[in-house]
Amino acid sequence: MAETHVLFVEDDDVIREATQLALERDGFMVTAMPDGLSGLEAFRADRPDIALLDVMLPGLDGVSLCRRIRDESTVPVIMLSARADSIDVVLGLEAGADDYVTKPFDGAVLVARIRAVLRRFGHAGGSPGDPGEPGQAGEDAVLTFGDLEIDTEGMEVRRAGEPVALTPTEMRLLLEFSSAPGTVLSRDKLLERVWDYGWGGDTRVVDVHVQRLRTKIGQDRIETVRGFGYKLKA
Repeated sequence: MAETHVLFVEDDDVIREATQLALERDGFMVTAMPDGLSGLEAFRADRPDIALLDVMLPGLDGVSLCRRIRDESTVPVIMLSARADSIDVVLGLEAGADDYVTKPFDGAVLVARIRAVLRRFGHAGGSPGDPGEPGQAGEDAVLTFGDLEIDTEGMEVRRAGEPVALTPTEMRLLLEFSSAPGTVLSRDKLLERVWDYGWGGDTRVVDVHVQRLRTKIGQDRIETVRGFGYKLKA
């Protein structure tokens, strides 16, 4: 099996070198860059399987780098932030990041988050079409909700006949909602099912992804049930 290629962009020399060594010991191939511009060049040259981006980077900051990557690719992105309560976390998620990890981080936690993201993107242990996953093929391969059509076999979405470009995380989130239309799904449940968290996670990840999904499929398609979670309007 080919090694998973990680692009790691971090301006702190000590953190960059120590994290690179830790990831390589866990079997990852790592390209480590010290700033956003060199990170973007490496991304375009190497096309890694996943990108780890520090928020605070010289030249081109991590949020802007994430946005540039997302303009070109749906490759999974994890942001690294020094402060859990920072607005940078939300900005990174809004820019298209799939998850974030707060610094200082434990190496085992970082590896677990990387593997969780890769699993839902179809790397290293699963893909959206595996048995038991949302979006399984069956008689109702194309689901329709008003002007929204979801092809659960082809992993394609159309709104009013026009294709909708979703990241794999957004697609899995939509598949969770469409598998139980009209049913309220809590943020914790969505973290468990979509982000593969076997532990408590930051529900802002869910909220930002729901908002991103709404902008693509219609603001009124996913309803907020205050104090409980979200549901897809049947």
